Amino acid sequence: MKPAKLQYWILGWFSMAFCCWCTSDKFTQSDNHPHTWKKLYLAHHWPVTVCKMSANDCKDPPDYWTIHGLWPDKTEECNRTWHFNVTEIKDLMSDMRHCWPDVLHSSLNRTQFWKHEWDKHGTCAATLQVLNSQKKYFGKALELYKHIDLNSCLLKAGIKPSSSYYQGEKAQTIGQIEFCFTKELQLRNCTTLKGESDPMQADLKLGTEELSVCDDSLPTYYPSQVQDHK
Repeated sequence: MKPAKLQYWILGWFSMAFCCWCTSDKFTQSDNHPHTWKKLYLAHHWPVTVCKMSANDCKDPPDYWTIHGLWPDKTEECNRTWHFNVTEIKDLMSDMRHCWPDVLHSSLNRTQFWKHEWDKHGTCAATLQVLNSQKKYFGKALELYKHIDLNSCLLKAGIKPSSSYYQGEKAQTIGQIEFCFTKELQLRNCTTLKGESDPMQADLKLGTEELSVCDDSLPTYYPSQVQDHK
């Protein structure tokens, strides 16, 4: 199925960014000033594709879309002295492990993924009062994830993973879907408005593999398992 079909089905009045695994151009970040960002990306990634992209021994990934991160555009690592402290989100731990797991490392005690997201993105998002603590940042991301409920939207639309692959033609593999929010945390179009720059997020590179914005002209594979059936 093509990403455009997903767009028409899921809350179709606004635009999303679809990222796929294929040969891609490099993504660039612009102006790193922490106060210049205009929108937030709530990135969902598909655990099966994450595992397919990784050389790690990734076993039994979740069979539902999970959180990759909540990212301000155009900025990262805004405060390297504000260190991640897992005790600040101890009340969120059950939801974090389910909705925001470290797909590549199954140990429940691993917090490196959350640390990375806080250091790189949370310290910049924290310029908003509603996100100005670690508990607020992770808690709000969980709240938005549950509100979007991407997994249910896809199932209701009849869009399901498949083990069938496109034989004999070039295809791309869906890896990530991003929803965009204003600073008031209202859904907005992910495409660039007049006068805005467009530092499209990808932010998933594993080894030499990288996500790029999906190409509407190519068929899109939504894999149900890490190993393909030939």
